[in-house]
Amino acid sequence: MILERAKESKIEICGFLLGKQQDDVIVVKEVIFTKNELNSPTAFEIDPLEIVEVLDYADEKNLEPVGIFHSHLCKPIPSERDIRGMKLWRNVWLIVDNKGSYGAFILKDGKIKEVEVEVIRS
Repeated sequence: MILERAKESKIEICGFLLGKQQDDVIVVKEVIFTKNELNSPTAFEIDPLEIVEVLDYADEKNLEPVGIFHSHLCKPIPSERDIRGMKLWRNVWLIVDNKGSYGAFILKDGKIKEVEVEVIRS
């Protein structure tokens, strides 16, 4: 779903991954796409009111915001801007590109660490 949307888009796509975290395992139950307010191919920003709506929705569904996702037109690795965002949102950042590649990263102990992603289709 995310990869397909990234392949079709001329701007960075973005949104939230909702689910549950138990120890080091994160299970994503829902993907929520949000609007890229910058309408940019090289950066994204989500309206704070839309963030509140997503957080309220997650609360209603008894889910947590376990990750943020967005796309890059180049390699799916964190940019300097992403790293600044990771300091505010201390959860997994899933970055996808328009060729079908992806990586998941988390800022831990001041360092960017790549985390394993396992896709399970239900």
